[in-house]
Amino acid sequence: MLENEKAVSRESHSFICVCFLTSHTFRTTNRHSRVRVSSFAADQKMSSTGASTKGGRGKPKATKSVSRSQKAGLQFPVGRIARFLKAGKYAERVGAGAPVYLSAVLEYLAAEVLELAGNAARDNKKTRIVPRHIQLAVRNDEELSKLLGSVTIANGGVLPNIHQTLLPKKIGKGKGEIGSASQEF
Repeated sequence: MLENEKAVSRESHSFICVCFLTSHTFRTTNRHSRVRVSSFAADQKMSSTGASTKGGRGKPKATKSVSRSQKAGLQFPVGRIARFLKAGKYAERVGAGAPVYLSAVLEYLAAEVLELAGNAARDNKKTRIVPRHIQLAVRNDEELSKLLGSVTIANGGVLPNIHQTLLPKKIGKGKGEIGSASQEF
């Protein structure tokens, strides 16, 4: 017979630590943990709030809650969008996948606009995106311009555009005359 505090272990598909107690019963622990168990008195009983939470005894340790945004790998809030869909009375019921899908679409559109606006800010040698850069980004992109065609962006300005008939006419005299660059109206 083995002593009370001696742990007997063996290697199989998963590691199991078998520990003999004073009542000659054994206990198994999780497969990746090696536990040395001290001797228990014969009259001591394991309660549900006892010393160990392994092997099915006691309450399991509380796991940290994972949001639906984290599960879907999104930055936009799935729960908040679900709440808005329910409160907005768009339909009597809202499916579980609808707010996730809508969050993904909104996140994609925001990333697309921010990327183009960042490029517009960099082209203007600025480090901060302002509404003007968002306006330039949206109006220079064909698909976004079609999607946001009826949207007015505050402090966005307009695209620089001069009609062709208002531009001065080009006179093609040839390469030889360099000094004749004056404008003729």
